[in-house]
Amino acid sequence: MGTRLLAAFFAVCIAAMGQALSVEKLVSFLQSSEKLITEGKMTDRELAKYLAGVKLTERLDDRTIEQIQGFGKIGPNTLHALQALRDRTQALAAAAPVLPPAAPRPIPPPSSVEQAAIIDDVRDYALNYSRNLPDFICTQVTRRYGAPKPGTRYGGSPGGEPYWQAIDTLQIRLSYFEQKEQYKVILANNTIVNKDYAEVGGSKSFGDFGSMMREIFEPSTQARFEWDHWGTLRGKRVMAFGYRIDQGHSQYRITVEEAKLSIITAYRGLVEVDPETHVIMRITTEAVDIPESFPVRSVSNVLDYDYTDLSGHTFLLPLKARVDASFSDSLQRIDEEFRLYRKYSASTEITFDSDTTTPPPLSDDKTKETPATVDCKNPKNKDAKECRN
Repeated sequence: MGTRLLAAFFAVCIAAMGQALSVEKLVSFLQSSEKLITEGKMTDRELAKYLAGVKLTERLDDRTIEQIQGFGKIGPNTLHALQALRDRTQALAAAAPVLPPAAPRPIPPPSSVEQAAIIDDVRDYALNYSRNLPDFICTQVTRRYGAPKPGTRYGGSPGGEPYWQAIDTLQIRLSYFEQKEQYKVILANNTIVNKDYAEVGGSKSFGDFGSMMREIFEPSTQARFEWDHWGTLRGKRVMAFGYRIDQGHSQYRITVEEAKLSIITAYRGLVEVDPETHVIMRITTEAVDIPESFPVRSVSNVLDYDYTDLSGHTFLLPLKARVDASFSDSLQRIDEEFRLYRKYSASTEITFDSDTTTPPPLSDDKTKETPATVDCKNPKNKDAKECRN
């Protein structure tokens, strides 16, 4: 019954168009019909029957039929009906080429003068970020994972996906008071522990509340910035600038507690900025030139910020961080999420009872970046600078 109703619906659509279609409308109709055939909601014979009653206002040629066949599953009956329609329209005027939709235009980067001014604004924001934050408390959920490195004995084929295994999940009371961070592990795998984060073994990450961005933009680091790309993050357009800091000016420290080893390396990454307010929405870092003798072979960080309400005021605060590290034969990953921000006071506490469960991970949509382009066919964008060029 459902298939017949769909078929009847498409018959009505053709009738509503007066059975006198342009080639472009015919192509659009067949694109929609192809999906129904693929899903088994319309048969090849039914579609061919509708086409037998169609009249075109323009000539249908072999090139357009080949284009229609490229859409997907066009059956032999439909193909025969199209060829018959081609033969019936040879005396008509040729149709304008049916072109695929124009690809959205890439957005040109700001001029070098504009880029320099933006970096100056972002530097001022980064250096003052911590001092402009209020005192607050939040819950940090840290999930730690390990995997054999692909290409090793237990890691599968080289270049394959790692076989990640959960190590533990920590819920941490994170307080930010007088521009200082304090981490207290309350739960480990839903078991109460009440330990300082530094006393817990395994991989750890610190400095999400301002120190990472400050170290990138401090004049003493002599970071070199250059334009990288436009992107879209959490539904908003962002500007991404690449940067690099050499080892002699770096404060990027990697520590291996078990071996009591620590080094400072050069690093590079991206700073992604709101183009209107010039605030930082994401920072990425990647250690470079790690000595071959050091146990850690690579380290990278991604830190996302988002707007958060705190006692009736909106602040840009960490949303999620990810740290990836590789060793000679293993990989480690830390996923951190920052939840339940609230104003700090000496009496503020985060409590957990025996029924508390770990909140589910944030959706990937929250941190997935997509390309930024402009669709100049959209009437809303007709006056955009990039559509006028």
